[in-house]
Amino acid sequence: MSAEQAKKTIELLRDELRAHNHAYYVLSKPLISDFEFDQKLKQLEQLEHDFPEFADENSPTKRVGSGITTNFKQIKHKYPMLSLSNSYSKEDILDFERRLKKGTDKPLEYVCELKYDGVAISITYKDGQFLRAVTRGDGITGEDISANVKTVKSIPLQLTGNYLPEFEIRGEIFMPKNAFKALNEQRAAQGLETYMNPRNTTSGTLKQKDSSKVATRTLDCFLYGIYGERLPHKNHYQTLKEAQHWGIKTPFIAEKFIEKHNSINGVMDFIEYWAEHRTHLDFEIDGVVIKVNDYSLQEELGFTSKFPRWAIAYKFATENKSTIVESIDYQVGRTGSITPVANLTPIEILGTIVKRASLHNAEQIEKLDIRISDTVFVEKGGEIIPKVTGVDLSKRKEHAQQTVFTTHCPACQTELIKLEGQANHYCPNTEGCKPQILGRINHF
Repeated sequence: MSAEQAKKTIELLRDELRAHNHAYYVLSKPLISDFEFDQKLKQLEQLEHDFPEFADENSPTKRVGSGITTNFKQIKHKYPMLSLSNSYSKEDILDFERRLKKGTDKPLEYVCELKYDGVAISITYKDGQFLRAVTRGDGITGEDISANVKTVKSIPLQLTGNYLPEFEIRGEIFMPKNAFKALNEQRAAQGLETYMNPRNTTSGTLKQKDSSKVATRTLDCFLYGIYGERLPHKNHYQTLKEAQHWGIKTPFIAEKFIEKHNSINGVMDFIEYWAEHRTHLDFEIDGVVIKVNDYSLQEELGFTSKFPRWAIAYKFATENKSTIVESIDYQVGRTGSITPVANLTPIEILGTIVKRASLHNAEQIEKLDIRISDTVFVEKGGEIIPKVTGVDLSKRKEHAQQTVFTTHCPACQTELIKLEGQANHYCPNTEGCKPQILGRINHF
């Protein structure tokens, strides 16, 4: 690659990554998967390394996160909330160990924990009382969402036992799968658009201005990292275990949510166990976190500009499979909202058989250009709701005709309408359309 080509590619990648950072951190609407983002970031890092003349201190590779909204009071973190570097294979974990051994000749003990797929939070307690809760934000400054976090029942407002006079504890707020399913069922019954996944729903919930609305959502939380002066033990594992006695919900609440290991083989056993058993949990995890246990060793190993050198995240790959669209049906909700549904050749994804996937609305069909007989890629959004993510155009049949969204209600044949500013089509026959009538009776 010439210098001119490299410069253009670097600029394009920077612009694209900034846009994705904004969508993820500010809007809570990620446009690509974590894996795709990490691959683009790695490509940019390599190009910046190979062509140092195009270095830029404001490059996405030099940042922890992105900007924050101004809806809530901004609070500077006493201890920066850095992200973790990601890994996707055993080789990456072995590289992590090699880097650690270059940084120290002391024996290494690892703590393995689940990587909860929720919203990162830092909570400060003073004299046993909940003081404030702050989002990650850009890692340096976050938003004070204390009123909303206080509605999460698993977070104590008053500690018990022999707690520290003042400390920060960090963790992840999430929406359990059952609560997410119930919420979507309720919204569908009301004719509202359903949410795509628990993580984004949690993020949107915590940014509500009215904490009474937050209280209606069944949010939960695990807290897993303590920061402060004169911690009660010399290592992460024992300090976190003691926090359980203060009334804090930590990973010690359940077997195998947290383990200590002296070797990478033990770490890989933990990873493999949860790669297989994660679907049995009532909350989403997207990987495993590995930390060096000893605090003094953490301090010795230190940080890069973005990540702690003593910790790493192992990310599970999202299971994405291909299948064929056999037909497209149209469902009528109680408000008359029309939802297109793809009938698929059955496939197994994460232990369940998927036969149908919502196509949401006409705009989504047009955006992906989905046609009957197409080979499509399907994954579980948030590992719960099956969704079509794309079309394999290389396998498209010559006779495949462009999908034309139905113009009439499949139940009563009334001509559909589309309201301005809304994505969905509606059947206006509220008094004579059977699915609408039955839906209203059911809802009542």
